[in-house]
Amino acid sequence: SQRTWKQTRAEHSMGSGSVSYSNLKNAIIAFLVPLPSILFYLSFQSAISAHPSTWSTLWTWCYHHPLLLVNVLFFFNVNLLFWLIGLIQSSHWMIDPYWTVIPVMLVHYYSTHPLGEGKYEWWRSRMVILLTWVWSIRLIHNYLRREKWQWGAREDWRFTDLSHQYGRHWWWASFFSIYVPQQVFLFGLSLPMYVIHSVNQGLSMWDLVAMVVCMCGIVIAYIADTQLYKFVRRNEELKEEGKAVVPILEKGLWYYSRHPNYFGEQLWWWGLVVFAWNLGNGWAFIGALSNTMCLAYVTKLVEDRMLKQDGRTEAFRLYQKTTSVWLPWFKSSPLGLKSKDA
Repeated sequence: SQRTWKQTRAEHSMGSGSVSYSNLKNAIIAFLVPLPSILFYLSFQSAISAHPSTWSTLWTWCYHHPLLLVNVLFFFNVNLLFWLIGLIQSSHWMIDPYWTVIPVMLVHYYSTHPLGEGKYEWWRSRMVILLTWVWSIRLIHNYLRREKWQWGAREDWRFTDLSHQYGRHWWWASFFSIYVPQQVFLFGLSLPMYVIHSVNQGLSMWDLVAMVVCMCGIVIAYIADTQLYKFVRRNEELKEEGKAVVPILEKGLWYYSRHPNYFGEQLWWWGLVVFAWNLGNGWAFIGALSNTMCLAYVTKLVEDRMLKQDGRTEAFRLYQKTTSVWLPWFKSSPLGLKSKDA
């Protein structure tokens, strides 16, 4: 028995060592992967600081086309590089944590691009940059906490499902299914950031409204995700103790909404739209609208998945009948419940 115990301990140590190595490797990759874009942009800024007569054709183009430049960098650094890394690792995990980082990079890009220098309201810019950092830190913390502080331990379950659907074609289909849509959504969502750093207009009450909407979104999403995290952890503990798990989270914000975290996230992006609308560029709502439509589809996928899980089907059906989808609201009685009870 002593030998068996030693073998078990050795196997556990080897497994822990493997996980630690993988975690460290993925963390290093995650920190290094944006360097091509960062170094290119710093080179561009350095070159632009010289007299315009010394600018090359490339730097001149980069100066006059900030939106095209950011899309080119995104395509090569995120779409292509992330995709290649995903193929090598057989896991497209990296886009998840970078969804929380790219908006921060974009808002700093728009605020520092030479073409917009001196053409925007400084205090509004600082306000939005600070809000974006707060939003990002909250989301990064939630990602790492959910993944038990592991980098790349798993990829999004939706990507895994898609890989099963595409089979041997997944290697190329993943590029169009995962990365191209990310560029469309993230670029669209960042349009208000571009507007904010393109229009020089004084602050108004609408900026305060936009700030409050953004902050409410961040706070609601944080509370909802924290409640969900505690619920999942508690169920894991119950499983370890051999006890029955709680099928549905119906406490806190989840009592009033089936997806309060999604609601908070939407508030954040639509709050940024208010900033752009106030500056006379209401067209910037297209990014938030497309993201809302996508999230509606994701909500359906999540709920369909919940309905397929053993021990949760009936409880979740009742939850659907009594609880609002996104907007927190009071419980309603399921249709036919009273007649059945009678």
